[in-house]
Amino acid sequence: MLTKRVKSKVVGEHQRHDKDTGSASVQVGVLSRQIDELALHLKKNPKDNHSRRGLLKMVSKRRKFLDYLKKKEPETYTKVVKKLGLKK
Repeated sequence: MLTKRVKSKVVGEHQRHDKDTGSASVQVGVLSRQIDELALHLKKNPKDNHSRRGLLKMVSKRRKFLDYLKKKEPETYTKVVKKLGLKK
């Protein structure tokens, strides 16, 4: 779970304007941060299957947002992928 401070920092890095908190690029950034933290948790707790399921759902959700960005806004997609260091 992300703290308010961490989440607001991630939102600030990916937002397009001051009030932007829900665009696809912001949501991809927040999901990526949550995925990273959950992956660390699962390395320490390999038998935690409930969290593993949540991780898979988050990865799927992020993939859907990225597909949307790739289709609707290709420039934004390339910027987000490059910034987060994701595979294409």
